[in-house]
Amino acid sequence: MNTHDHDPSPQSSTKQEKALHRRLAALARAGLEVSHDRGIYRVRLADEPAAPPAEVLLPEGFPVEGKALRQLADLAAVRHPAGGVVRHACASPDFHPGDAGVAIGSVVDTEGMVIPAAVGADINCGMRLHVVDLSVDRLLAHKEALIDRLRGDFFFGTRDLPFTAATMRAMFREGALGWLDEVRKAPLGTLAGADIGAIEAELERVHLGGALDGDPRWAPEDITPADGIVRDGGIATIGGGNHFVELQVVEEVVDRKLAYRWGVREGQVAFMIHSGSRGVGKHVGAVWRDRARASWPQGHKYPDGELFPLSRAHDPRAVDEYLEAEATAANYGFVNRLLLAELLRLRLRELLGELAAPLVYDLPHNITLPSPGRADAWITRKGACPAELEQPVIIPGSMGASSYLLVGRGSDRLMRSASHGAGRARSRFSMGRRGASRDEDALGLTGVDCITLRAERRIEEAPAAYKPIGPVVECQVEAGVATVVARMRPLMTFKA
Repeated sequence: MNTHDHDPSPQSSTKQEKALHRRLAALARAGLEVSHDRGIYRVRLADEPAAPPAEVLLPEGFPVEGKALRQLADLAAVRHPAGGVVRHACASPDFHPGDAGVAIGSVVDTEGMVIPAAVGADINCGMRLHVVDLSVDRLLAHKEALIDRLRGDFFFGTRDLPFTAATMRAMFREGALGWLDEVRKAPLGTLAGADIGAIEAELERVHLGGALDGDPRWAPEDITPADGIVRDGGIATIGGGNHFVELQVVEEVVDRKLAYRWGVREGQVAFMIHSGSRGVGKHVGAVWRDRARASWPQGHKYPDGELFPLSRAHDPRAVDEYLEAEATAANYGFVNRLLLAELLRLRLRELLGELAAPLVYDLPHNITLPSPGRADAWITRKGACPAELEQPVIIPGSMGASSYLLVGRGSDRLMRSASHGAGRARSRFSMGRRGASRDEDALGLTGVDCITLRAERRIEEAPAAYKPIGPVVECQVEAGVATVVARMRPLMTFKA
């Protein structure tokens, strides 16, 4: 696969090497031990020699961001005085600084402890991909009517999704499976027109079946009443930042055999959803950020970056309760993406008649999951998705660049993980600040169809804010992390 051009100039390579040496020297002065070998950077805090060196897979020529390396080194050095350590930490090629002290793209293997801050508040943010038995020309013939309906659903709250209190509790307890069991009894509002049997059949293509062991007690009280009807303003919403719903066209199929098995073919319309657990995740994340800090043993130095772990040896109940609370929010995230997809699918059918729009896969990229074959050990991914052997992997580009469907290779290089996107090159603040460029060509916005209520969102999320997706995908293919199945081009993107 040729996703980007290489610069063969020896002079250019020499300049890059000199710049890299200068950057590594500056990082050493800042207290980081950093080395580089064939696309892999290794970093550790100089004053924490017992910590495992964290590894980052980066395309050659990509910038080495000191703040992100510091955050990853801090994460790798976390340990609990009562017991609990990081066994390994690494980062995927969309690696960049995180606002909450954890670098985006981080993957951490812990033993005897969990780190709530390593997931943060956007619990079970993830990707969902459908393909549609529809040509682009036929879709675009109904474009304005479709946009009008979806703008109402996604931005103005015209969606009609009431649930019984029992349905909400079942969702938090058992995820998509529990939610469906209750909805099947009496589908209300928009879901009265949905094919519940088809939705249930698709759960086998949702990571972990979309069902974790949660408990409604960890959810916000206003959406977990004892009885009655619940109208939750957060469910089936996209969210801010880089979250989106995007209609695409399958532009290229690379692995025809696997694409055929997954129902993907060239020329199809596709739609991709990037969203998470919304206010529920924020609620759970905030509660456990404070609880983890409050449970830190008195008299011990705070961990670097204030990344407070919860130790099995110190407080086993807190570990179990945090994992249950995170699962509760994750269950909401699975159903949130399912409903965003179902709204789009129903709107397409309203306009175009009965058509197939099957799910390809749904997977999380902000979540803590058990480490296979080990007791009291967990893999936490922050902006990195699972890439197990033969598992579909979804890596979106910006709204002006291609997105990719890949298949995981179960590689230990990134702890069986892959990137969740291209990664930001410029912060939202820098994109929106006074004096920043508003030139459409310079921002990469020429020809981009972005539907949003906020003009600044279009600028903040412009293609120029992101690194090129091609090198990010190619370096993972070369590293044996995943291989490409198909490439999709954006047609229109909804940003809240």
